[in-house]
Order: sequence, then structure tokens, then C-alpha cells
Amino acid sequence: MWRTGRVLSVRLAGRGAARLCSGSTLKPPSSSSRPQAEKQRRRRKQEEAILSSQHSPAEDKAVKWNEKQKIEYTALTAPGTKKDTSLLFPASYSPEYVESCWYQWWEREGFFRPEQHERLPHAVDRTFSLCIPPPNVTGSLHLGHALTVAVEDALVRWRRMQGYRVLWVPGCDHAGIATQTVVERRLLRERGKRRQDFTRQEFLREVWKWKNETGDEIYQQLRRLGASLDWSRACFTMDPALSRAVTEAFVRLCDSGLIYRSEALVNWSCALESVISDIEVDSKELSGPTMLSVPGYENKVEFGTMFTFAYAVEGHDGEVAVSTTRPETMLGDVAVAVHPDDPRYQAVHGKQCRHPFTNRLLPIITDPMVDMELGTGAVKVTPAHDHTDFLLSQRHSLPRLTVIGGDGTMTPPCGQWLEGVKRFDARQLVVDALLEKKLFRGKMNHAMTLPVCSRSGDIIEPLLKKQWFVNCDEMAKKAIQAVEDGQLEIIPHYYSKTWKNWLSNISDWCISRQLWWGHQIPAYQVELPNSTDKQEEQWVWGQSEDEARQRAAVKYGVKPEAITLTQDPDVLDTWFSSALFPFAMLGWPEQTTDLQRFYPNSILETGSDLIFFWVARMVMLGTELTGQLPFKQVLLHSMVRDKHGRKMSKSLGNVIDPLDVIHGVSLERLQEKVKEGNIDPRERLVAMEAQRKDFPKGIPPCGTDALRFALCSHKMEGEDISLSISQVLSCRHFCNKMWQTLRFTLGVLGDNTTPVGTLEEMIAVGSMERWICSRLYSTVVQCERAFEAYELHTVTSALYSFWVHSLCDVYMEYAKPVLVVQTDTEHSVRARQVASSVLYHCVSVSLALLSPFMPFITEELWQRLQPFSPGAAAQTTLCLQPYPCSSQLAHWHFPEEERDFLLVQEVIRVARSLRAQCGMTKERPAMWAVCSPSQAQVLLHFGSAVWTLSRIVSLHIYCPQRADSSVHSTPPPKGSLVAVVDHTCQLHLHIHSGVDVDKLILQLSQRRDKLVPKLEKILCRLQSPGYLSKVPAHVRQQMDTKMSALQQELKTIEDQLKVLQETQTTE
Repeated sequence: MWRTGRVLSVRLAGRGAARLCSGSTLKPPSSSSRPQAEKQRRRRKQEEAILSSQHSPAEDKAVKWNEKQKIEYTALTAPGTKKDTSLLFPASYSPEYVESCWYQWWEREGFFRPEQHERLPHAVDRTFSLCIPPPNVTGSLHLGHALTVAVEDALVRWRRMQGYRVLWVPGCDHAGIATQTVVERRLLRERGKRRQDFTRQEFLREVWKWKNETGDEIYQQLRRLGASLDWSRACFTMDPALSRAVTEAFVRLCDSGLIYRSEALVNWSCALESVISDIEVDSKELSGPTMLSVPGYENKVEFGTMFTFAYAVEGHDGEVAVSTTRPETMLGDVAVAVHPDDPRYQAVHGKQCRHPFTNRLLPIITDPMVDMELGTGAVKVTPAHDHTDFLLSQRHSLPRLTVIGGDGTMTPPCGQWLEGVKRFDARQLVVDALLEKKLFRGKMNHAMTLPVCSRSGDIIEPLLKKQWFVNCDEMAKKAIQAVEDGQLEIIPHYYSKTWKNWLSNISDWCISRQLWWGHQIPAYQVELPNSTDKQEEQWVWGQSEDEARQRAAVKYGVKPEAITLTQDPDVLDTWFSSALFPFAMLGWPEQTTDLQRFYPNSILETGSDLIFFWVARMVMLGTELTGQLPFKQVLLHSMVRDKHGRKMSKSLGNVIDPLDVIHGVSLERLQEKVKEGNIDPRERLVAMEAQRKDFPKGIPPCGTDALRFALCSHKMEGEDISLSISQVLSCRHFCNKMWQTLRFTLGVLGDNTTPVGTLEEMIAVGSMERWICSRLYSTVVQCERAFEAYELHTVTSALYSFWVHSLCDVYMEYAKPVLVVQTDTEHSVRARQVASSVLYHCVSVSLALLSPFMPFITEELWQRLQPFSPGAAAQTTLCLQPYPCSSQLAHWHFPEEERDFLLVQEVIRVARSLRAQCGMTKERPAMWAVCSPSQAQVLLHFGSAVWTLSRIVSLHIYCPQRADSSVHSTPPPKGSLVAVVDHTCQLHLHIHSGVDVDKLILQLSQRRDKLVPKLEKILCRLQSPGYLSKVPAHVRQQMDTKMSALQQELKTIEDQLKVLQETQTTE
């Protein structure tokens, strides 16, 4: 960890000093520093863009919204009772109104419990189970959690509606370090007491008191997000049942030799006086000298500086110049290593350097791992404070001298002048002493990566400690094999390579933590009669102290009562209990009904950043302890970033609370939250400026449904998700679109005296009915395929496209004259009945399709639609209705209608554009279509839709290719304006008085000026050498078609300009 910040040089008599950066003894520093430097460069660029006073594209996309009227549900509804949907339908969508009451009713009725499965008429004998990645009890949800919930809940609700027996278990992690830190701060703030002022049991009572007061907040946030979890099975990792599972796991792994105790270098936080995991270490990039606040120090400490001092070579005319960012650790140097074949150092093999303060001799050792090409080819060895040096010390039996204690002060071996001095205070004392001895050789600026404890802000110290470790080698091999054999599928599949690479180089896992809050390690140090202090540690383990005593008696052949046991005061790493969650939540080690029915879990869905810290450990421990993989599939979603591309982090102040997106929040409150956080002053400045630019009016209330739909609309596989509030706001607009569609539908159905026919009875007769029904069928097919492939963005895209572009923009606009105009002829009544039935089923099926993503609004609208249902619903709630399937709608599949309507839509688009060009926004002119016979048949088939949606009085069709065609009519009048649909279809509109000819000429000239360069570019490519031989045939065909279309459109424009200029002359 620290080796990237240390440079060493050797200076012998008659030679100039050379420097070696010992970021690694095996490879040049550039291989590891380049990504860090690039990351730092990108971050600086992002910060500069935010702080820049110049106008940026990000500001263009700032959230723009108008305050909407807030409508609230005010009916007196007892908690847990069904919402009254017979009340007057509000005029506009309001998430506050829609999202009230439903969740309490769902939960009270037990709709989310697997026991509900037995009562489903469409139940299938299949199971779908998973656990939620348990959030920390200390925290509050952020958008990363919201993405997890949105994705998992969509899958869970989909499977439940399909008739599966579904179990989704909520859980909460006790978060050892974070929770203990929060409670310690609270006690200091409220009572002026530190943890050490309490006994362990007294302190733990305070933690449980805090947990019982505040620990339910996470669960309430999950409910607010609409997560359909089975709350009756909620798990907390410190619950008695899970604590028993943790003890059982530890004992079994110890018995099998997979857990052992050893001395090794660990990540140590001096502020916490505990080991911390890799995931709790943040890397802080420093470009040079930087003053930082460190816990326990009144003044800031300087980092990013390289100090150089000299060692004298004993019995040799020379010295060794050593450069380091941490001169205080020089008291722990025990050797200098060189490559055995390096000719420069043959003369000093076996020689020694003299330590200036301890007078200790440091041997010069040889090792083939030293890179001769790197700098001077010599490496300074500090085994007790450097991971690579520790490995060297194992091979060469070097001593390991700890010079910094667990509390961050210098140890006795440093001498009385340093003993008890804080490590960073000792730094200057060491430099001053080197100056006094004339061994100091200067200092220089140095870019470095500083490891920082994410929990305390302390600088991480690699320390040598005796800890408990899990041997991961064999378990890792099994985890790799499971993926290679196809037993475990990782989605996206490209993570399989990452999985193998990481597990192939895995280190043993340190599971000890020096805390009071957590699962105390069920291991006991044994003191036998007549034992001495100098004896090696002796340990036993057991489910209880009594069991451990019996084990010790058998192991050491003494009577149980003669043994003294002392339980290890340390607790287990929080990730250890989290790794057991998929089976411990189901009652393991007991063979419960839940364990037999729901284990292995069907899937694990989580963020890609947890693939090693959590997923790999679950797979390893699950396979070892249960004999089965804990789940069959792993679905990894990308990381959520802010709109500037920065990772959302508390330390950057850019975390967005999903509840702020749901309920809305002012800019002032957002800024207050940043000020309340423990953030670096520069980061605070950047964060607040970003907020001012992104949310000048704050964040509007978007609602849960809009947030969930926006999150699921991003592709999970691939790049990270840069979510902007503007995207969520557009999803709120979609909610309003749905609301207004239902408002119109209910108005139509309310006026309809004939009941709606069932889905099975519905036979689409008219061309437009056949088209919209077939579009719905195709949408259902898309949803089926995409859900099975976990491509939720494809599902949301298909549903949005159908509702907005097919149902609202086309079918409803076409059907409005039929549905709204009240005429009593037999034909109009029948047409109205058909259209209203088709509209009802399109809306009803679409609501069911959308339900997994938008549970609140779909439930509200579906319930209001029920009075018009052709039959009694299978369930009282939409979330237990059968999910629409393509086989149910097969009689609605008309692929030729969908294909043909593509031409119709293009004709309508061009017709509207032509009317707008001529300023005919209110008039309904006649038009002519000059087209091929096959196109003519399509336009005739959809004739009424073309007239209605193009807003024209009639469409005359002319086929110049077949004069005898049944669709033949007179050609368009001369002097008509022409618009191109495609290379075989044109629309003609006769010019009449009142048209702004000059404006039309200008528009056509501008259009021509855009098309000419495009055509020239294509012609240039077509004439390039080797075009025919190098370009594939299908690409050449596409280019030819594109060229023909451009030429045709340019010819049409020239003809139109000619007509308009003649008209101008005439006038």
C-alpha cells in the first residue's frame, strides 16, 4: 500500500546518486501510476468544469420545471385498509395523491408473502427467491440503493404475477465500524463520555438502544420505494438466529482448518484502533505537498513530500541514500535487498549498513524478485510496515520491527526520545535528528496515493498483528470452477473473466476486528495449569464457552475445571456475517422449511462494485458450508454517477437521497446537507456549485414510480449510469400521460351503455383496431424476451413506446372522433363499442405490463378501471393479477398490419409537415399521393386513419406505373407543392391564395443547401478507388438507396422552387 510513495537510492564512492521508485520491485511504477494519474486528471477536469463561470452543456440540461399543484388524498382511510377509488378522479397526476395508502394495504393483506401463492388461480409450481443486499443500519438509502430496489422489485413483481412462489427477504447489516463510530460520537456529544468510560456490556446496551430508536428508518425508506419485500421474514445480522449461524460457520470452518490464527500485515486505523477491510479504505490522490486534517492532531499534517537521508555502509567507503514519504518508519528498516546477478552490488553482498539511531546493522540481502532495471536496483526493506517487504522477510528470515503502535504512537524500540510520540509528530523529530547528524539529504514534492479510512478519516497504517484469517485458496478454485462449468452464471458475462482473475490471485481474508459491536469471535485462549507467559498461544473454539472447555479438555488431556478460558475480545468482520446471508436468512443451520424450499436462491442482484467484497465470499462460504452454490445467477448492475460523471460519494457531497427525488427538495436544503457533512472544503465548494447549476430551483417532486422507471430505463450492462433529475422528471410527465389516458378512457367507458367484451372475445375487425392490437401483442412479446434476459431497459422502452407513440399519439387520436361524437346510427354505435373495448383492453393490459416498474400509479388506475371490467378480477390487487403473456393474445397478431402501417405513419408525418410549410394549420386541404400500386393498396386500407391523422379532407391516389389500376385517379394538379415520403411515394398539395410563397422558397432553399453536401459525400465515396471490391454488397445497396432518395428529394425541391417562382411571377 505504501510502496508507491517511497523512492530509494544507493550511492557508492565515485558514483552519482540514482533513484529507484519502489512502487513494485517487479514492474515499473508507470504501470500502476498511469491509471491513477488519468483518474486524477479526469477528476480535476470535472471539478474545473463545475467551478467554471463559463456556460457549460450541463447547464443546458439543468432541471426545468414549473411548480405543479399538489393534490393530496384526504379521504379518511384507516391504515392498512384499501384506498377509496370511487372518489372523483383528480384532473391531473400528483404523486402525493397516487402513492398514499397503497403500500400499507399491500403489506397488511400479505400480498408479498410466498404463502399467497397457494391462493393464486394462475399459480405455477416454480420458486423465485432472493435477498436484498442488506444496507447498513447506520445509513440512509442513496440512488445506488434505489437502483438495486427498482431492479430487484421489478423482477420480483414480474415473477409473482407469473404465478411463481416468490420470496424476497429484507435485511439490515449491523455495520460494525460505522455503528460503533456513530454511537461513540453520540455519547461524546450528549454525555461527554467515551467508549472506554463504559464496560463492554454497558456500551453494547447503548448501541442496541440506538438501533431500536433509529434502525427502522432504512425499512421505512424501502417501503417508500415500493419494495414488495416479505417483512415477516426481515433479518438483522445481529439477531439471535443469525448470530447462531455466524457462530456455527466459524466453528465449522475452524474444524476444517479453513480458519486459522496468524501474524500478518493488516490495514489498521489508529483512530478506531482496529483492522478495517479493503472496501473501507479510500485512496486520496495527492499531486504534491498537501495539508490534511488527521484525527487526534490539532494542526494539519503535510503529505505529498519525499524525504531523503543516508545510511552508512559498514566497512565500506560509501553510503546508501534512502528516500521515503514516511521518515518516521525508518526506525523499522531491517535490510536492503539487491538482485543476486546485479554486477553493481557484487562487492556488497553480505555487507551491512549502520542505523544512525539504534546502531543496528542492516544486512544487504540478495533476492531475484528485485528488478535490476528499476532505478539503482536496490530496495529498502521494512517488513513490519510494508506488504511487499513482509513477503521478503518471510523468505529471508528477517526480523519484523514494529515502530508504530495500534494507538498511532511510536513504540519503545524507537528509543526514549520517540517512545509515545504520535507518529506524524515523530516525523519532524526524525528529520531534525537526521539534520543534526548531517545525514539528511533534502526533500522534494512527490505525487502519491494516500490510503484513508473511510469511517474515521484517519491515515491507514499497515501494522503487524495476530489475527484470524480464512484460507481462501481451495474455496476460490471451486468458485472459479462453478462459473467455468456453467453452474453459476454471472451477468454481464464479461465479469466472468474479472471473477477468475481476482479469485486466482486471492489473498487470505482477515476476519478479526478490534471492536465491541459485532459478533464476538467464538474462540477462547486456553490457559493450562502450570503454563508460563512465554508459551505459544493456545486456542479452542465452540458454540459456547462450555463446549470450548470440553474441546480444550480433550485436546490437552486435562480436566475441564482445571482450564482457564478467555474469549477473544475481537469481533468478526461484518462481511463475514453478510457472506452467510443467503442461507442464514432461511434458518440455517436448522433444516427449516424455508431453507428446503427457497435455497439455493434463484438469483443475486447487486452492484458490480460488490463482486469481490460480498458476492465472491457468499459463493465461497455458501458452497463450503451448505454443499451448494448460494444462487444460480449473479446479476450485476452498473454504478450510479452524477450528471457530471462523478461517482456519488459522501466525501464528494454529491449523493442524492432518493426521498428528495420522490418528495422534492429546495436548493437551500440541498446546500444545508452538504454543509452538515464531513467534507473537504474544496469538495464542499465543488458540490455546492454543482447543485446551484444542476438544481437552481431545487429538485421537483417526481414520485416513486417516475424514479423507479427512470432507473430501470438505463442499460445495466456496460457503462456506469449517469442519472440526471431531468430524466426522472420526464418519467413523471409519462405518469401524467398515463393519468390523462385513463381520464379519457373512463369518460368514454362511462358513456358506454354496452359492457366491454372479454379479452378472448375481442376480435379486431377494422384496420386500425387490428394494428393497435397487434402492436400490443408485439409489445408483450418484447417484454417477455427482455425480462427473461434481464434487459429491463428494453422492457421500459417498449412499454413507453407503445403507450405514448402507438396508443396515445396514433390510436386515440384516430379514435377520438368515433368515441366522442355522439351519433345514433347503427354503424357509429357499433364502431364506438369496438373502439371503447379495444381502448379498455389496451389500457388494462398495459397497466399490468407496467406494474412491476410503477406499482403505485398502475394500482390506482387499474382499480379505477375495474368497474368496467368484463368479468370479476382474479385478485383484488393488480400486483397479483396474471402478467400478460403472448399466448393469451396470439389472436391479436397481425404482422402485415404493423409492417404496412410504417408507410402510413410516414405519409401522415410528411402530410402534416407539408401543411405546416404552407401555413395550413387550421384548414383541412385535399392531397394527392403519387405512389406504387402496392403502396396505394396500403393507403386505401388505412384510408380513414390517413385522413384523420393527417388532418386532410381527402387523399387522392395516383399510380403512374399502372394506368389501368383500380386505384387510379386523376394526376395531381400542375403547380402543386411536392413532399417526398420515399423514392416511390410523393405527396402533392395544390397552392392556393394566402400562402406565404417567399417563406416557402426560403425554407426549400435551406433544405436544398443541407442535402447537396450529403449527396456529394456519398458520390465521393462511391467513386473512391476499390469501392466495389472492398465494400460489402449489402452496404453498397444501402448507399445506392440513400443516394437515390437524396437525388429524388433534390429534384423534387428544384421542381417546387420552380413552381413557387412561377407563382411569384404570376402574382
